[in-house]
Amino acid sequence: MITTVNEVLEFIKDNDVKFIRLSFCDLFGRLKNISIMPDELPRAFEHGIPFDAHAVSGFTDITKSDLLLVPDPTTLSILPWRPQQGRVVRFYCSIRNPDGSIFWGDTREILKSVVNRVSQKGYSCMIGAECEFYLFITDENGEPTTTPFDNGGYLDVYPHDRGENIRREICICLEEMGVKPETSHHERGPGQNEVDFKFSDAVNSADNLITFKQVVKSIAARNGLFASFAPKPLPDKSGSGLHVNISITQNGYNIFRLGGGEKEHSKAESFAAGVLQKILEMSVFLNPVPNSYERLGVCEAPKYVSWSHGNRSQLVRIPADSDERMRMELRSPDPATNPYLAFAIIIAAGLYGMENNLTLPESINADLYTADESVIGKLPRLPENLGYALKLAEKSDFLKNILNEQVLESYIRLKNIELQTFHRSSDKKKFFLENYFKVI
Repeated sequence: MITTVNEVLEFIKDNDVKFIRLSFCDLFGRLKNISIMPDELPRAFEHGIPFDAHAVSGFTDITKSDLLLVPDPTTLSILPWRPQQGRVVRFYCSIRNPDGSIFWGDTREILKSVVNRVSQKGYSCMIGAECEFYLFITDENGEPTTTPFDNGGYLDVYPHDRGENIRREICICLEEMGVKPETSHHERGPGQNEVDFKFSDAVNSADNLITFKQVVKSIAARNGLFASFAPKPLPDKSGSGLHVNISITQNGYNIFRLGGGEKEHSKAESFAAGVLQKILEMSVFLNPVPNSYERLGVCEAPKYVSWSHGNRSQLVRIPADSDERMRMELRSPDPATNPYLAFAIIIAAGLYGMENNLTLPESINADLYTADESVIGKLPRLPENLGYALKLAEKSDFLKNILNEQVLESYIRLKNIELQTFHRSSDKKKFFLENYFKVI
């Protein structure tokens, strides 16, 4: 693995690299980049490459518009879908102020700071994400339609599943980039697919998700298709989730492991209890667009704040698996999220639970999609819309302690503007297609 600047420069020289992308994300997880030539790379490492931060939504005003991108040498990756002669590589970057300090809106650095807090407590956190998406047919002009690529269902094979070769191409491409897919399959919806990833540290897992979305869209386009990560692209079909699997280790021991001592068992319960306690005020970051809330409560997407072992109608479940793979799964997030912020607040909520020795409520083993009022009537509900989620986040002292004040204020302000624009639109379907379906 390449870890140093000198190793990077040698790699660039030896592998016919002619084009370099310096990538980062805005507050909402949208990928941005600047391209430079190889001769500029030493300057990028030493001083950073400037860009206009005022032009990135939520970053700075025009009076303080200069920020710098400094590549992280450990994130070097060749882009396999680009030419093999005169190769293109990509780095993820830290975002710096002109004086060299970290910019407050660098969400990757926010995740790093949370990971460091966890590490100082003697824990390490591993995340394995399961991400769903849809493949759609394009029209004669190459524009996306809302016609699914196939009519397959869960775990179907060809001819019902027409996406198997696309998924194969995606997974091979990811492997070439150092990203490790674990499984892939056709999901419940027509044209819906899922790729699951091996567990990795939180920052790397977030990087991998951003890479994954770029790869999926690039491979889909190369095959004349369009990929959408919108939470609910088809109103009457299954939504696309981003299930977040988390394991916590202490001294190399997985605290979610079955058969552990009472102390370890209590820590695992407290972690999950912290997530349950803070989930309502976190939801705007896990479900960040109006369309997110159309997904919740149907087709195995959760609606209530509850937990159980193995039960896919729950918000948090503890899957059946081997001891070392034991974990908790959070089922409410969707692919529209910024994974750096999402992972940061989920981990922080779990840490809060452990620090305060929170206890889990009683598990709910019923099917919450068919359960009667005597079961669901006593359960808290996830926010029903983006507006309510924003109000809960705005009042959250927990979020104020995890995210810096500027990130929280900018995120909420811009999301409120976005929501108002959505409400004012006369054609909600057109607004969704242009601002979410085609973008996410």
